Amino acid sequence: MTDYPHRKGFIRRFFGAIGATLTWLRRVFANLLFLAVLLFIGALIFGKEERLTIPQGAALKVAPTGMLVDEVSTPSTLPALFGGAEGPVETRVKDLVDAIDMAAKDKRISSVVLELDYLVGANLSKLEEVGSALQRFKAAGKPIYAVGDNFTQSQYFLASHADKVILNPMGSVLLTGFGAYRNYYKSALDKLKVNFHVFRVGDYKDYIEPYIRDDMSPASREDNQRWINELWGEYTDQVSGLRNLPPEAIDRYIAELPQNLRKHKGSMADTALANNLVDQLASRRDADSELEKKIGTSDDKQTYKSIDALAYLRNQQLTDIPKPGSDTGTIGLISATGTIVDGEAPAGKIGSKSLNSLIAKAREKKVDALVVRVDSGGGSAFASEAIRQELLATRDAGIPVVISMGSVAASGGYWLSTAGDHIWASPSTITGSIGVFGAFPTFEDSLESVGIYNDGVGTSDLAGTMRIDRPLPKAAASVLQQGVENTYARFLQIVAEARGSTPEEVNKIAQGQVWTGRAAQQLGLVDELGTLNDAIADAAQLAKVSKFRVEEIKRPLSPGEKFLRALSNNVDARIAAQVKANLPLGAWLNTLAPTLAPVAELQNYHDPRALYVRCLMCRAP
Repeated sequence: MTDYPHRKGFIRRFFGAIGATLTWLRRVFANLLFLAVLLFIGALIFGKEERLTIPQGAALKVAPTGMLVDEVSTPSTLPALFGGAEGPVETRVKDLVDAIDMAAKDKRISSVVLELDYLVGANLSKLEEVGSALQRFKAAGKPIYAVGDNFTQSQYFLASHADKVILNPMGSVLLTGFGAYRNYYKSALDKLKVNFHVFRVGDYKDYIEPYIRDDMSPASREDNQRWINELWGEYTDQVSGLRNLPPEAIDRYIAELPQNLRKHKGSMADTALANNLVDQLASRRDADSELEKKIGTSDDKQTYKSIDALAYLRNQQLTDIPKPGSDTGTIGLISATGTIVDGEAPAGKIGSKSLNSLIAKAREKKVDALVVRVDSGGGSAFASEAIRQELLATRDAGIPVVISMGSVAASGGYWLSTAGDHIWASPSTITGSIGVFGAFPTFEDSLESVGIYNDGVGTSDLAGTMRIDRPLPKAAASVLQQGVENTYARFLQIVAEARGSTPEEVNKIAQGQVWTGRAAQQLGLVDELGTLNDAIADAAQLAKVSKFRVEEIKRPLSPGEKFLRALSNNVDARIAAQVKANLPLGAWLNTLAPTLAPVAELQNYHDPRALYVRCLMCRAP
């Protein structure tokens, strides 16, 4: 019994030693893990890529993921990397075009293989940019193959450029035509007793219609039906031409799909083959085997010999560093993508201060000419004018400015585009929408219905005007409407001066009307139809330089943004899609958000006068 305290102390010390050891091991493990994370981050941000060995005769594998964009937006949160609310993975159009053009001249590259299963979508003009590069590749005498388990409309547009299209027997070619639909909220707002005050000019300026109507107005329906038919005509003309089909073949395929499916026992793949949309039905394994016979086998003997297009581009940029001579000019290239807001904005939005600093940097670099790639449906009128003034200052400094319109350059996007010496658009660019509006909701009736009232005193009838819990005075409504009309008149004058017309003539094609690039050229709103490369060549001609290099002028990324960008580049699109599929609520919210976003988005434009030049339907198919 006398040994019990001693034994008890020994046991306590024994387990205490075990606990201390475990604590020490846990700290060591945590420190090692932290060090590993730091090394990983450092490798992503500062690591140097090694040159790749490109096998002789390899295919360039073009396998874009997510959306095709002009400017890749930097994810601000880690969840965004996995297809969260900030959007899926993105692939830059210029990167694909540059890779394909380089490969066309590279004797080591024998062909292109299009693997498009993880291309989520793209506007038609961006597909046309990549398609033009594919046509140049074919013109170099090199074949293109397209392999897919299924083809969506966007995927099939690119696949139609191939010499051979191979579809999985369990797959489909899903063509449906273009559509533009949205929700309308007037009855819901009435039930919630929300008073929506709208100020606009132009029968066709329909950005705010969903909040004052329960359906599309006749003017809006007429305008939208016109341009969407024109875009669909661009799609069908190009696809039927590339596939050597009759002009009406695509429309007939869609219209007769139920009957054709019955003929082929419900098989979408057999129906596509019978209608000459694809050339062969084969499983992925069989398709890979066929490509191995045509191209050769990879070193690991697992598939055909290839190099990914973006990896190839990075490798070429590492090895083919241009050495400009004294006679080599410099064409600056700036991307202006997203909603136009006043002040600073990250990549994926156009902040007036952010973009103007890049334009000023182009002047400091003394580039021979500047090309601005505009892909925007507009935003703040004040910010649009601030950017236009900066571009005019560049022209005044003797530097030619050429505008290259992407998928959309409408409303505020067109406002700033008027500053260019020349304006280029693709046939399927959405532009115009020359109009102005203001919008302001008040909730005084909603609040009163639950017993909340507002009262007080002011030195004038306008005091406290912009409070959402008070009625909007008639005097304030008059001020806002007159501001809209004044800004619209200024918009007409700006366009008239830039395009050699008069405000009265511009008004006939303005009032919020939307035009395709082809129609805009006929109306005198743009100068030429073509690609970004065409605009760059035009800028060089204006600058009178025969030899030139293109220098992209971008805002430098912070270390945190570099990490997120590098990490996003390494997220497998399949993982992102799987994570997103397991978040049904998040997916539902992502579907709903674009519909509800327009009115909530206005507060983020930071326009000092709450005046907007924005196009809602300008989200080109």
